[in-house]
Amino acid sequence: MKRVTGLLVMMLTIATAMAQMHAPVHFSVSQKQVSANEVDVIFTGKIDDGWHVYSTDLPSGGPISATLTTEKADGAKAEGKLKAKGNEIKHFDQLFGMDLRYYENSVTFVQRFKITGEKYDIKGFLEYGACNDRTCLPPTQVEFNFQGEGVKDNAQNKKKEEQQKKTETPEEEKQLVVSDADIPTKDSTAIADTTSIVANGTSNIGTALWEPVTEELKQFSSESDSNRSWLYIFLMGFAGGLLALFTPCVWPIIPMTVSFFLKRSKDDNRKGIRDALIYGLSIIVVYLGLGLLITALFGASSLNALATNAVFNIFFFLLLVVFALSFFGWFELRLPSKWSNAVDNKASNTSGLLSIFLMAFTLTLVSFSCTGPIIGFLLVEVSTQNSIIGPAIGMFGFALALALPFTLFAIFPTWLKQAPKSGSWMNILKVSLGFIELAFALKFFSVADLAYGWRLLDREVFLSLWIVIFAMLGAYLVGWLRFQSDEPLAVSMSETGEPCGVKARPVVCIMLGMISLAFTLYMVPGLWGAPCKAVSAFAPPMSTQDFNLYKANEVRAHYTDYDEGMAAAKSSGKPVLIDFTGFGCVNCRKMEAAVWTDPSVSSILTDDYVLISLFVDDKTPLDSTLQITENGSQRTLRTIGDKWSYLQRSKFGANAQPFYVALDNEGHVLTGSYSYDEDISKYTDFLEQGLNNYKRQRSQP
Repeated sequence: MKRVTGLLVMMLTIATAMAQMHAPVHFSVSQKQVSANEVDVIFTGKIDDGWHVYSTDLPSGGPISATLTTEKADGAKAEGKLKAKGNEIKHFDQLFGMDLRYYENSVTFVQRFKITGEKYDIKGFLEYGACNDRTCLPPTQVEFNFQGEGVKDNAQNKKKEEQQKKTETPEEEKQLVVSDADIPTKDSTAIADTTSIVANGTSNIGTALWEPVTEELKQFSSESDSNRSWLYIFLMGFAGGLLALFTPCVWPIIPMTVSFFLKRSKDDNRKGIRDALIYGLSIIVVYLGLGLLITALFGASSLNALATNAVFNIFFFLLLVVFALSFFGWFELRLPSKWSNAVDNKASNTSGLLSIFLMAFTLTLVSFSCTGPIIGFLLVEVSTQNSIIGPAIGMFGFALALALPFTLFAIFPTWLKQAPKSGSWMNILKVSLGFIELAFALKFFSVADLAYGWRLLDREVFLSLWIVIFAMLGAYLVGWLRFQSDEPLAVSMSETGEPCGVKARPVVCIMLGMISLAFTLYMVPGLWGAPCKAVSAFAPPMSTQDFNLYKANEVRAHYTDYDEGMAAAKSSGKPVLIDFTGFGCVNCRKMEAAVWTDPSVSSILTDDYVLISLFVDDKTPLDSTLQITENGSQRTLRTIGDKWSYLQRSKFGANAQPFYVALDNEGHVLTGSYSYDEDISKYTDFLEQGLNNYKRQRSQP
């Protein structure tokens, strides 16, 4: 068992480290001589699913365009602009207020050079930007260096052209495969040429502040994030199991189950306890098997991708709407009756452990109309938690909550006398769950709406729908609204036998209804721009709000230079928040608009931290280029953005933006890193954890 646990921890650590470094685009570079005096440099790119590469000549102020820089052109000169080939997608982006053009799956960039000498020597690099729905990469360079025979005389040129037409075959291509990013691995080193750097005074690379802290980040991530995520999934599954237990399809089955075990055991109490435990274990096995089956069918990588996949989020939205309508009583989701009858007959004709397992399986089939929507909602939510074994953990929690009462009541049948009887309260619970599922369905539609830029579900529209849903839930719980599936209204009778009033809802329902109505009123100011922190994790970002009376809390970086900011933090005695960002980073702007504007976040960033924003796409040239050795190969840092991108890779083992990390003023991490997630409460916890660790660190002698 210890070996298995150790293996799982090791795998989790490796996965956490790999998740920080992204290499979604793979380029190969070749040259092709198209005529006696022309040669094309061709960049062929393969793009991973979910990512896109931006096209050429985008408007200024937007994401990074694909550009080609020629560093050396002896005997040749660039002819025309860089051309992009492929299925170009055009999309209007609300944040940048411009049309963006990009490519998915594949793209080819071609730059033509005209040969002007007998020999040519061309050298340079392609620079491009890549993003997905949650993160962006820094401007990435693909270098090229080609030589060849050039122009000798016009007669020879004509001879070559004629020969080329006859053969109708291209000249021999010289192929050079180049990685789109030299990413350091665990065993690689990133060492700067400190002699030349210190001499020209352009950087402090190589000092203690630049030392790698990737191992520290891994420890923080493995100790907190994964465990908290797994516990959340388990508790969510357990809560779902408890809710399913009190539905009309499950609760009435408990007395039948207890009666079955009492008949089997008769006077043998030990046998009855054993059978009850096996029955509970069988329920867990059935639902746990369902969770493992989901992971096996979709695969871990596919489940992790569901959080940002617009098509899947639309599917989840429609699925939850169907589940909600089922709970409202419009129709029932039922498995074919012959399935449950066949399993039930098999259980009746079988003895021993197999009959008990078949009974548990029968319970699963018979109760599907009530448990199906809850399980579906659970699996949908778990699939977007980026946990590889999330479905299995969620189903284990669900099954444990469902199995415990069956087992305990079978062992202690006298407890049934104190259990609440079946009644209308179960239908009230079922309908209330329908409202909850309808509300959460909008969350998934919001993800797709933001991804495609439809602007159908802006923040005020989302809040309006939630206000209606929770107002109707409150009205239903207090008895003002009724559904067809509810029992007929009961009335109290006067002494003369005439009806004198409608029977009131239970006190618990009225109290919950008041809470729902109060929550409705809480959301109303959000229509005019109030933060409404309780729903910030579900609602679209504040940037989608068309009408906002509340002044946004703008947060501006204190420094845009790492070494200067660290020096200021040391003199002021404050911790540091590093913000790796980019001028063309869409998701960085989303975080700043949706999270940094929250008063609780802006106050911490402004007062408690020294905020250093490092723009990895800053094209300002360095005073002199920096030669560094990374992953065993020489690289040239030409711009300020190159320098900050190198800092992110070498020190923190990451290369995507946005990327936030809290440091003390000596350059050591205070907590795990934070990437794109618009949950304000999570971001606040991240900032406060860093502050608490910094205070604890300073209090120690």
